[in-house]
Amino acid sequence: MTDLSPSLAATLDEAVNARFDEEVRFLAELVKVPSDNPPGDCAPHAVRAAELLEAMGFTVERHPVPPELVRANGMISATNLVIRHRFGDGPTVALNAHGDVVPPGEGWSSDPYGAEIRDGVMYGRGVAVSKSDFATYAFALQALMASNAPLKGTVELHLTYDEEAGGEIGPKWLLDQGISKPDYAVSASFAYSVVTGHNGCLHLEVQVDGKSAHAARPDTGHDALEAATGILTALYAHRPELAERRSSVTGITHPSLTVGLIQGGINTNVVPDRVTFRLDRRMIPEENPAEVEAELRALIERAAAGRDGIRVSIRRILLARPFRSVGDAPRLASLFAAHAQEVLGVPVGQNGIPLYTDARHYSEAGIPTILYGAGPRDLLEANGHRADEKLVLEDLRRATQVVARSLAELLG
Repeated sequence: MTDLSPSLAATLDEAVNARFDEEVRFLAELVKVPSDNPPGDCAPHAVRAAELLEAMGFTVERHPVPPELVRANGMISATNLVIRHRFGDGPTVALNAHGDVVPPGEGWSSDPYGAEIRDGVMYGRGVAVSKSDFATYAFALQALMASNAPLKGTVELHLTYDEEAGGEIGPKWLLDQGISKPDYAVSASFAYSVVTGHNGCLHLEVQVDGKSAHAARPDTGHDALEAATGILTALYAHRPELAERRSSVTGITHPSLTVGLIQGGINTNVVPDRVTFRLDRRMIPEENPAEVEAELRALIERAAAGRDGIRVSIRRILLARPFRSVGDAPRLASLFAAHAQEVLGVPVGQNGIPLYTDARHYSEAGIPTILYGAGPRDLLEANGHRADEKLVLEDLRRATQVVARSLAELLG
């Protein structure tokens, strides 16, 4: 049960329904503008998004990230967008979605930027993760404004462009610069559950240096690939131990380790003088990131020890700390879950996910945070980060109603 009056719930639902065709067109326009990251040239998408939002009647703040900071985070351009609507004295709630997406890759049955609709489902890169929630949050806010309900507080939209690169120049930058100081935050997610925790992630680059030599005389060189193979063997042997470290968070199982990128060598007939690889270590919420990194570094150094002429260097590429519930987040989660269950007509639980998201930046700042937005039950159903990414449009409608109802109760 929720404490929102049935009449206000009906008014909000009607406001969402009245503009739903417009919401679908809005989302399609966002999908049609590429914002792949990498390479991370995302300012043009922000320009288009701001135009569409201003056409809805919003005042859009544009916050370009300094070019040197953008480059330091491996991107080309990024402009964060902020919308604020004050209903009255009360708490500020930030709704955050990211507009950058992974490159589309191969295997699509339609144009990744076409926003094609088939049988009530829209296809396109970013349609679920998470351009959909640009639409969810904007049209939920619009419904609240149209309702004329006596609300107390402020709703902000934080539309950012670096989630795929770590979120350092998106939400974290907005908070660090004092551009926003919210009391609550809701980050992009899926419609059929409320997320209250997620994994962290550590990316390390390992460079193994040896000495090149002619393949006819390998004894005159130091084989970097042979040394790297020993390190990789040790890393893969570490996986069973990680599988035994179980998380108590529903939806999260255990830590994982993947070597996702490797390069090296000069030619077939040359002893390789350098091999570089990057690894992805997922951390459960109970783990300490500093201890995880120290453990990995020690494992790599042990595996490389005693190899003549071999040098190993380790560089951290990314550290995304796990997301945990802080402060009043349990109440926020329960409120959203209750409204989602009422709108969707199915049980809606609270759980963790084995991903990492921008939500962690808000919780690390002590802001009660959850994840909730449009989309199916999980990332696989959405084809997130895969060919034929998709969104059931009825889920977009319902998620927009849930967000509007939940905010109305929170600020009522």
